Amino acid sequence: MKAQLIRKLQDKTAKIGVVGLGYVGLPLMVRYCEVGYKVIGFDIDARKVEALEAGRSYIEHIPASTIRTARERGFEATTDFSRASDVDALILCVPTPLNKYREPDLSFVINTTDSLVPHLRPGQIVSLESTTYPGTTDEELAPRIASRGFTLGEDVFLVFSPEREDPGNPDFTTRSIPKVCGGYTANCLETGMALYGQVIDRVVPVSSTRAAELTKLLENIHRAVNIGLVNEMKIVADKMDIDIHEVIRAAATKPFGCVPYFPGPGMGGHCIPLDPFYLTWKAREYGVHTRFIELAGEVNSSMPDYVVSKVGMALNLARKAIHGSRVLVLGIAYKKNVDDMRESPSVFLMEKLRDLGAEVAYSDPHIPVFPRMREHRFDLTSVPLNAQTIAAADCVLLATDHDKFDYAMIKAHAGLIVDSRGRYLEPAVNIVKA
Repeated sequence: MKAQLIRKLQDKTAKIGVVGLGYVGLPLMVRYCEVGYKVIGFDIDARKVEALEAGRSYIEHIPASTIRTARERGFEATTDFSRASDVDALILCVPTPLNKYREPDLSFVINTTDSLVPHLRPGQIVSLESTTYPGTTDEELAPRIASRGFTLGEDVFLVFSPEREDPGNPDFTTRSIPKVCGGYTANCLETGMALYGQVIDRVVPVSSTRAAELTKLLENIHRAVNIGLVNEMKIVADKMDIDIHEVIRAAATKPFGCVPYFPGPGMGGHCIPLDPFYLTWKAREYGVHTRFIELAGEVNSSMPDYVVSKVGMALNLARKAIHGSRVLVLGIAYKKNVDDMRESPSVFLMEKLRDLGAEVAYSDPHIPVFPRMREHRFDLTSVPLNAQTIAAADCVLLATDHDKFDYAMIKAHAGLIVDSRGRYLEPAVNIVKA
């Protein structure tokens, strides 16, 4: 069974199923189509499926022409999970959020697996890419697959291979980012290497699914802790009337031992704000209190409040209150030059300002309409960024520093700018660093 599946994967006669067609699953689908595989995409969102079947894209950095090309190469999208039996590989790219208690919410992973298991057949490989705590693949997926009477590593193969997408990054693509892969058994790992080896330039094997799961958490915890450190340094530097961005640029000239991280209004994206808490939750099972990780989380979570306090201070100096002031938020994506709003700190800033009585508007060239979100609701559209809209605002809050913004024009017409990204290097009477 293993040899036959590996042969099909290597000669590209295997059919690939990608489950979850978002920021991770859609680029992966495109990559498999590019090298000649037939791909079926599964998603519970009928609107996404309808768009893809019509050759449209809903992710800015994946153009519609790319979707149309994939369709011409045989890609099809469906909400019918019974078609899982039609594919040789199932790659799960579904969300793994936190619940309101900051505990892992595996409902998407579990519900998806439960929807697929009745349709599994011998000779398939299942790969989980969703970021999660060590043990998820072994403890949640493996028993469900085995419940069908399959022997893992002989009938069906199971791996964990964490996604490493960086939306909008022109320097790294799905193909060029090395792929970590851990198998439930040695046979599973061998099959997983074949699954990814044709589409990724370098696949990095590790000893187990747990090692692969922890690898992804370490990557993002490393970033979260260092961002927490520099966010705390920003507050200290501000109290000392020192520009933290100047300090970071100077420190970065050291050719060894110093990797520059930059502060901001909080952390966004699906990974860095959430992943550390997957490990802290699981660590409690082993009697370990991850104080360092949790402290970084507290610092980063507090940054929107810090920025709002700077807005309040800046307006106060202008003899205005937040209540009743018109605040124009520049950029609501979680990072610059993308349309991805997952866990965006801009949204938390907007909510806090709204709760304090501000009249909030936003401008974002990548997000023309504030989308429907599970926990955040604004009935807003992006306002045009021109001299009139800028001058009409009591405060312009730079939350996400898109390259498309005309920063000189903003500076020339804004009465007050609160810069939470360090975009303005030179001090000015109308600019407050946050």
